[in-house]
Amino acid sequence: MDTSVWILNLVILAAVLFSDLGQRKVGPMRLLRPFITAAAVVPFFIKGGAVSGNGLALEIAGAAAGIALGVLAAALIRVRYDAQAGQAVSHAGLPYALVWVAVVGARLYFAYGANHVFGASLGRWMETTQITVGALTDSLIFLSIAMLLARTGILAVKARSATGRGRQAAVPAAVTGARRAVSAR
Repeated sequence: MDTSVWILNLVILAAVLFSDLGQRKVGPMRLLRPFITAAAVVPFFIKGGAVSGNGLALEIAGAAAGIALGVLAAALIRVRYDAQAGQAVSHAGLPYALVWVAVVGARLYFAYGANHVFGASLGRWMETTQITVGALTDSLIFLSIAMLLARTGILAVKARSATGRGRQAAVPAAVTGARRAVSAR
């Protein structure tokens, strides 16, 4: 396995944990940053995706697994509306971090194992299924990027929903307060 898998996974893990753990504001830059990162990273790490056959199927499966894992991770983020700040605020704790650490750890173990533990059997499987090292590496990268982008998409939906609910709750309270002020006169 290429060192690009190691670098990409560790960078994504550090970025996600740094930006998500604890209580964080959900603003436009927080939601755009992963997409900008993906757009910058993919051209450097993708060696030329498979366009047909089992390699393409593996890359699609990697992306689908990444989406599913991103949805799982996002399910562990709570989002509420902070009326004082006027925006959504997220909170992610230990369960969220453990999902990311487990997934990244599994990907890194696979990369290590491919070279030092089960390389011969993986090589036979790849030869039998006609999957190139490039397609295998790309599928792991697609898994990483898809997980990050799925998490970000779900976070955006949760933030928008919390903001909408929070603003709706503020309107009836303001109307009730205005009615009280008028009736007190």
